[in-house]
Amino acid sequence: MNTIKKLFLSFEQSLSLLFLLKWTFICLLIGALTGSTSAVFLWSLEWATNYREANLWIVALLPIAGLIIGLSYHYYGESVVKGNNLLLEEFHSPKKIIPFKMAPLVFLGTVLTHLFGGSAGREGTAVQVGGAIADQFTKIFKLSDADRKIVLITGISAGFASVFGTPLAGAIFALEVMVIGRIKFDAILPSFLAAIFANYFCDVWQISHHTHYTISTVAALTPATILWAVLAGIIFGLVSMLFSKSTHFWGITFKKFIKYPPLRPVIGGIILAITWYLIGTTKYMGLGVPTIVDAFNIDLNSYDFILKLLFTSFTLGAGFKGGEVTPLFFIGATLGNVLIWFIPLPMPLLAGMGFVAVFAGATNTPIACTIMGIELFGIESGIFIALACTTSYLFSGHSGIYSAQIIGSPKNVFFNNEKGLTLTDVDNKRSKN
Repeated sequence: MNTIKKLFLSFEQSLSLLFLLKWTFICLLIGALTGSTSAVFLWSLEWATNYREANLWIVALLPIAGLIIGLSYHYYGESVVKGNNLLLEEFHSPKKIIPFKMAPLVFLGTVLTHLFGGSAGREGTAVQVGGAIADQFTKIFKLSDADRKIVLITGISAGFASVFGTPLAGAIFALEVMVIGRIKFDAILPSFLAAIFANYFCDVWQISHHTHYTISTVAALTPATILWAVLAGIIFGLVSMLFSKSTHFWGITFKKFIKYPPLRPVIGGIILAITWYLIGTTKYMGLGVPTIVDAFNIDLNSYDFILKLLFTSFTLGAGFKGGEVTPLFFIGATLGNVLIWFIPLPMPLLAGMGFVAVFAGATNTPIACTIMGIELFGIESGIFIALACTTSYLFSGHSGIYSAQIIGSPKNVFFNNEKGLTLTDVDNKRSKN
């Protein structure tokens, strides 16, 4: 028996088979739990949005929702208040298992934020839910530190893929987001398995649906259109940097002037509720999906993107819960819609490019966003999507919505001295110079 065992283990493919079986089992569990939770989460957000739109008086209660969220995190969830950044920190410097309470806290906090009129997304919630669920298997199966890194990636992959219905982009996003310019190759297969399983289990419940977007017109590929696409990418990158800086600015401002954390979303909620009343529209609340869809088809206001940027960064900076990605889709698509004024590319194409490129610059995940664009819009626009995402990534600089991201490979050689630093370290270093 020992001879057979030694012979079996002497083949590299035998070890690969064991690896495959191990991670298929673990990823099936993570995918089933995360995908099912995402289905309930998406349904909850749809219900919250519909209820709010039918009962707009509820927006006046946004400060109370902020108080509930603030008190919940201050007295029960202080260990998980960092959200996505906690997942990144545990990946880089493992200390303790992500508390499972992260999942219900961010789930309920996000639904409350959307129900009462905050401007936020859903990706952050899905990623945190996936990460919290996945990390529980670290102690259940007594996984090593190396395996724990893979588990965290699979949790992020499962959450992202299931909430957007993009398993390929979800898998690559989880691999790409951990370290800027570096990918953990031994996690590729588990990441894809978790994303595919989670997306499947989210769909199988049939209680939610993903929005479909279409680029109806694509420009011919010429030297001129390539240059126009690059110019659009530069603009998308600068706006993604503005979003990241704005979110951090509001967070720092609220912490500076309001010392008691539960009061921050209360004050922020009062300001938002009054602002919603004064501007007389709900289009900048919640996800803003109807406006994103319109960006591909009709002319929109020139200021839509900047108002969504302002309201979302303020909402999240004040301490409300939710993600940044769908608002980034809104910002990018509406910005692309406006660029038709001076960039001679089709409006649907510019909206689609902005949709993923602003996201690419803000999260430093150009490959994942390119794949997402192809998954959502089709391969016909793939080259323009890739140009926009990679250019945006470059021009967003060493900034991003995840301050715990580590720079594994600087975006250009002029910033090699920032290699190994987190985005927070970069900000602090530059502010001293």
